[in-house]
Amino acid sequence: MSFSRTFLRPHPLAAATALALLHMGSVHAQQAKADAEDTLKLDQVIVTGTATARSKMTQSNSISSLSTEQMQQNQPMNAADVLRAIPGLRAESSGGGGNANVTVRGLPISAGGSRYVQFQEDGLPVLLFGDVAFATPDMFLSTDNTIEKLEVVRGGSGSTLATNSPGGIINFITRDGSDKGGSLGLSTGLGFDEKRLDFDLGGRLGEKTRYFIGGFSQQGEGPRHSGNNALDGGALKANITQELENGYVRLNFKHLDTQSPLFMPAPVRISKGQISEIPGIDPRKASFYSPYWVTDYTLSKNNTQVGTNVNDGLRVKSNAFGVESELNLADGWKLSEKFRTASNSGRFVSLFPADDVANVKAGTTYASGPNKGKAYTGPAFTATVFNTSLDDMGTSTNDVKLSKSFAQADGAKLSVTGGLFLNVQHVALTWNFNQYLLQATDDKPALLANSGTNSYGAVALGTDVWGGCCTRAIDAEYRTTSPYAAIGWDQGPLSIDASLRRDQQKASGSYNQAVAQKFQPGNAQAINYTLSHTSYSVGVNYQIDSKLAVFARVSDGVAFNADRIMFDPAAKPLDGRGVVPLNEVKQIEGGVKMRSGGLSSFVTLFQAKTDESNYDATTQKSSANRYDAKGVEVELGYRLGAFKVNGGFTYTDAKVLNNGTTPNRQAKMVYQFSPSYVMGELQFGATVVGTSSAKDAQGTPYEATLPAYAVVNLFANYALNQDWTLSAGVYNVGDKIGYTESNDGRGAARAINGRSARLGLKYKF
Repeated sequence: MSFSRTFLRPHPLAAATALALLHMGSVHAQQAKADAEDTLKLDQVIVTGTATARSKMTQSNSISSLSTEQMQQNQPMNAADVLRAIPGLRAESSGGGGNANVTVRGLPISAGGSRYVQFQEDGLPVLLFGDVAFATPDMFLSTDNTIEKLEVVRGGSGSTLATNSPGGIINFITRDGSDKGGSLGLSTGLGFDEKRLDFDLGGRLGEKTRYFIGGFSQQGEGPRHSGNNALDGGALKANITQELENGYVRLNFKHLDTQSPLFMPAPVRISKGQISEIPGIDPRKASFYSPYWVTDYTLSKNNTQVGTNVNDGLRVKSNAFGVESELNLADGWKLSEKFRTASNSGRFVSLFPADDVANVKAGTTYASGPNKGKAYTGPAFTATVFNTSLDDMGTSTNDVKLSKSFAQADGAKLSVTGGLFLNVQHVALTWNFNQYLLQATDDKPALLANSGTNSYGAVALGTDVWGGCCTRAIDAEYRTTSPYAAIGWDQGPLSIDASLRRDQQKASGSYNQAVAQKFQPGNAQAINYTLSHTSYSVGVNYQIDSKLAVFARVSDGVAFNADRIMFDPAAKPLDGRGVVPLNEVKQIEGGVKMRSGGLSSFVTLFQAKTDESNYDATTQKSSANRYDAKGVEVELGYRLGAFKVNGGFTYTDAKVLNNGTTPNRQAKMVYQFSPSYVMGELQFGATVVGTSSAKDAQGTPYEATLPAYAVVNLFANYALNQDWTLSAGVYNVGDKIGYTESNDGRGAARAINGRSARLGLKYKF
C-alpha cells in the first residue's frame, strides 16, 4: 500500500470515504473539572521513563506533557516544532521535514540530530540512534490527530529506563480507542499552496474490544519557495485492543509514506561576527529547490548510476507492526511486553552552500530553465547536493518487564522491576555529494555554466567534492542487549527509587569510501566490536502535602556512537583492534512542584557533565570534548476563569571545559509561553518562543553571533456548533528572521520559516 500519489488525497474519492465514517461515532466527553484546574496536570499518571506508572507529583523526575490540542496551538511545521514548547529542551526545528537538532539542558549538539535524547512512539524507540547523519528519528514521526499526548522526561531515569537517552525521553503516545468518536479535518495554506486532510476514529467493536484508526494526507508547495509539489503523501496508524480479565493485548500498525522539503543553511554575509542577508536570498523563504534542476546522477553501492529528482527533498517510508500487552499474573506480579518491528527507508536530498556568493566570471550562461543558453552576469554560488539514500534504517525492538509491589509491616511499600530490552538497528546509507553552479536567488534558481563547469552546470561530481570525503557506503548492524532493574520504596509522603541498566552493544558490518567514482571492495573497512556500559539513577521525592513536593536525583548514562565515528583517519579502527569511544553524561538535579489556586509550577535546578567524541564529515575534523552545563528550568501554568497561560524558561550556563568557551549555538536563555482565552464559542491565543543570542563557529574566520529572537504564533478556534469548528493559525506573525545555526567554513546560516497562515475546518463526531 502506498500514499505516494493517491491514497487519502483530498479529491472526491477520499472525501466520500471520509464522510462515510462520520456516522460511526459521537462527540467526545468533556474534560473533568479537576483536570481543568490543574494547569500542569501534576496529578496526571505518566508512563514514560518510569518503572511503574506514577503521577508527576510523586515522581522524582522532571516531566512535561502536552495534549494534541496544545501541540496544535504551536502551529507546528514538523515534529521538532512541537518540542519548542517544552522547557529544558533545545529544538532547532529549522530543517523542514526532518533533520532537526534536539538536545536538553546544555548537552552539546556537536554532531547534529538528537544524540542524547531518545524519540519514542508508545514507549519504544523510533530509531535507536538519534544522530545518524541524514537519518534522524524525527523524520519517521508525524504530529497529527492520532497522538493522544506527548510526554517528555528530561534527564533523570532516561539514563536507565531506555538506551541512548541520558538527556531524556520524548514519547509520542497514540490514541487507543478509549474515547468513542472521531474527527475529520481539512486545512489549507493562505497565500501559499498547501492542502491537508486529517481523520481519526475510535470506539468499540465489542464489549471488550476497541479500535482506533487515523492518519493524514498532504500535498502542495509549502510555505517556502520551491516551484513544485514539495509536500506529498501521508500516514495511516491503527490499533486494536482486546481487554482481558487480567489485562489487555494490543496490535498496532503504522504506514508512513511522505515527501517534504529539507532546508539547509542559506548563503548570508558574515562580517565581524554579524550576519546579514544577501539581496535576492531571504533565509526564511529559500529552499533552492527549483523546476530548473537537472537530474542528479549518483553512485549506488553496486557501482551503477542512479538518477534523482533534486526537488524530491526528503522521501521517507516506514511500515511498522507491533504487539503490546499488560497482564496481571498470580501473587501480584505484573508482566508488560512491548514489541515492534519497522522497515524504514527513504532518500535525503537538500542543497548546501559550498562557497560564498560572488558575481560570476565572464562568459557564464544559463544552463537550465527558460533562459537556457542566454548570458548571465549576476551573483551565484556553488551548491552542494546532499543526496543520500537511506537504504535500510529498519529496527526491531522488544522490551519486557516484570514487576511487583510488596506491602511492608510498617505500612511502607516496596516495588521491584526487572526488564530486558533487545534491539536490532540497521544503519545502511549511501552518500553522494555533487556540486553545481547555481543562480543566487531564493525563487526558482537556474543552473549556470561557464569554463569552470560542464554543460549542465556541474562543478564537481562525487569523489571530486571536498577531497573525495563524501561518496560513502555504510552497511552496519547494531544488536543491543540491555537488562535493567529498578527498586522503589514508598512510605507516606516519601518515595525513593533506584535503577540500574547494563547496555551491551555488538556492532558489525562495513563502511567504504569511493575512489575515482567507484567503490572498491578492497577499501571496505570492517565493523566488528562489542561495547558495554552500566548506567545508574537514584531519585527521591517528598510530597509535603497534596499541593507541594520536592525531589532530587543523580544519574549516569551514555549514548553509543554509530556512523559519527566512521571515516575518521585519526580514529582507532572499528574492527575490534581499537578502543571505541562512548559519550557519557553525569547529571545532578533537584526541584520543587507546587500548585496554589490557579497557579502550578515545576522548578528544577540541574548540572550535566558530558564527555563526547565526534567526527564531522564536511569539515573532516575529529573532536573529543568535555562539557559542563548547569542552570534552572521553570515550567508554569496559570488559570483565571476563561484565561489560561502555560509557559516557562530555561537558563543554562554551559562551558566547553577543553577551552573555556560556550558550546556553539547554546543560548543562555530560552523561553516559551502560551496564553489563551475562551469567550463563548471562541477560543483564541498565542504561543511565543524566544531565545537569547548565541555564538557559533567559534574560533574560525566565520565566527558569528546568532541574534536573539522571539517567534509569535497566533491561533483561533470558533465552534460553529457542537460538531463543526473553524480554525485559523499564523506561524511567525512578525515574520522574524531567527537564525539557528551558521557554518564554520563559509558564509551560510539556517533560519526558521517566515510568516505563514492556515485555515481549517474540523468535524467531530
